[in-house]
Amino acid sequence: MQHATARRKTSLARFSKKNARLIAGALVPIVALWKIPLRIMATSTSAINVSSITGGTYGSFDWQTMVTELIQADSAPVTALQAKETTNQSQITALSTLQTDFTQLQTDIQALTVPSLFASRTVSSSDPSWNATAASGTAAGTYSIAITHLATAASRVGSQNIASPLSSSSNVEGLTLATLPTATPITAGTFTVNGQPVTIALTDSLQDVFDKIHTATGGAVTASYVPGSDKIKLTNTNPANTSEIVLGAVNDSSNFLQATQLANNNTSTVSSANPLGAVALNVPLAQANLSSSITAVDGSGNGSFTINGVSVAYNVNTDSLATVMKRINASSAGVTASYNSATNNVILTNNSTGDIGLGANDVAASGKVGLLGALGLTSASTLQHGQNALFTVNGGPAISSASNTLSATTLGIPGLTVTAGTATTQTITVAPDTTSMTNAIQAFVADYNTVQSTISTDTTITTGSNGKPQTAVLSSDQDIANWASKLESLIFATVPGLSGTVTQLANLGLDFDSTGQLSLKNSSKLQDALTNHGADVAAYFTQASTGIATSVNSYLDTLLSPTGTLAKKNSALVSADNDINTQITTLQAQLTQEQNNLTTEFEAMQAAQTTAQSQLNYLNATANLQKAGG
Repeated sequence: MQHATARRKTSLARFSKKNARLIAGALVPIVALWKIPLRIMATSTSAINVSSITGGTYGSFDWQTMVTELIQADSAPVTALQAKETTNQSQITALSTLQTDFTQLQTDIQALTVPSLFASRTVSSSDPSWNATAASGTAAGTYSIAITHLATAASRVGSQNIASPLSSSSNVEGLTLATLPTATPITAGTFTVNGQPVTIALTDSLQDVFDKIHTATGGAVTASYVPGSDKIKLTNTNPANTSEIVLGAVNDSSNFLQATQLANNNTSTVSSANPLGAVALNVPLAQANLSSSITAVDGSGNGSFTINGVSVAYNVNTDSLATVMKRINASSAGVTASYNSATNNVILTNNSTGDIGLGANDVAASGKVGLLGALGLTSASTLQHGQNALFTVNGGPAISSASNTLSATTLGIPGLTVTAGTATTQTITVAPDTTSMTNAIQAFVADYNTVQSTISTDTTITTGSNGKPQTAVLSSDQDIANWASKLESLIFATVPGLSGTVTQLANLGLDFDSTGQLSLKNSSKLQDALTNHGADVAAYFTQASTGIATSVNSYLDTLLSPTGTLAKKNSALVSADNDINTQITTLQAQLTQEQNNLTTEFEAMQAAQTTAQSQLNYLNATANLQKAGG
């Protein structure tokens, strides 16, 4: 048998898919073994000796690499589809950005279609304590408002000293500081009399404190309780001593002097400013230290009263005075109840100012005392009348108002409301709100430029660095470039049917700058139009059908509506991508099947060659034995 004398290695490119399949099929039905050259050599697990099969000089080849390259070659349609899908996605993204820009522009345009924008007003006062508002369309001008006096609220003042005194006698040895019924609880610590510290504890009686004052001052000062007036009195022990009694020091730690209302008066005698016995606000009324017992209640302690005709209930065994006052304030009576700890009384005040009444009555049988009676707040108590505000406008006749908030009707100036803070003469200035108007117009200009820049970027074909044309993501869609042209023609159109000073953008000082952007080129012209011709500006933007903002808003509707042009283009791209995905899935499945088939065939070829090699090895061994035995 002859052996191949030369083996020529060639590239895999010489094997077409057809040749590869022929090779794979050739070895599966193995030819007669004695016709096969005895030295067919097995190669690596991914290589097949082709020379032995074909009789040629091809050598061996890596079939796995060849299969991979064949599949890659057959994948070209998939790659093309994926590139198209990527392009579509870029266009969808670009359209989404453009939709966002259009939507923002429409928001700006719609703001300009509100007629009240160009009739909006600012208002200022020469006194910051005055507040004023001006509705849209309020006549611009300066108004002088002179307040003779402000409006006040009526109040019903309860009796003072409604609490029981600290003691009915001057003997206060049994009164402990911890339970002393003063308006402000006394704290332990040190206070000062004539420069001498007096240290007290809450377990001390009031008499203990008096004694400590006497001792600390070396007997110079005597303290006592006066039951008739319910006050504490400090005097010089020696009547001939007219020296001033000096109270307090910056480092005092007890509030005794404040709680007992003792303060310097530059004399030798100091007494509490008010009676000291106070009502306990947060305990049941039956235990609140009221000087008058509440008897207009049933067997369970329930009673009631009315304020401005509104009924308020209470229970002396469960409700505190603080609770009842909160109940009054939360009711529809329209009053506020408060407690003055200094004068030890309750005050009812109308929530509204003006000279109006305030009624308060117990629900009580004859001879019985209700809560209001115990507080000295019945209709028999003193009513402090409120007063109406009195003012003039621009030196006109005097006008009366129950409120300090002077309405447009009261002022006689439609749209203007003023809340006076002082009884003075102030100047109120109403002017067009040119800042709001300017901001709205500039927002429109900025977002119009954004739309035009986005369209230009996405549609303009440029020249690359290599001198060749370079397309943009949407340059193939002429409709989009037309949108930019349509918007430009709309905003620069002259609005027909207008007879005012503003009929086109140039009348507002707006035009293109050197970069091609719309800009405010003459701010003075814009401010003059907004200040002096607001109605003309409003008509220019808002006139039905033909107003600039109206027409642009209508056009944007056709682009942005769910069935509009943008939506249709986006839907078409999404649909195309869905079709592409279906095609890619089908082709990838075919490629996978093709790869599996080729792999199976080449693996069978390799297995056949291995089997043949084993058989040849056996035959060679047998032939050698026979030769040796012969």
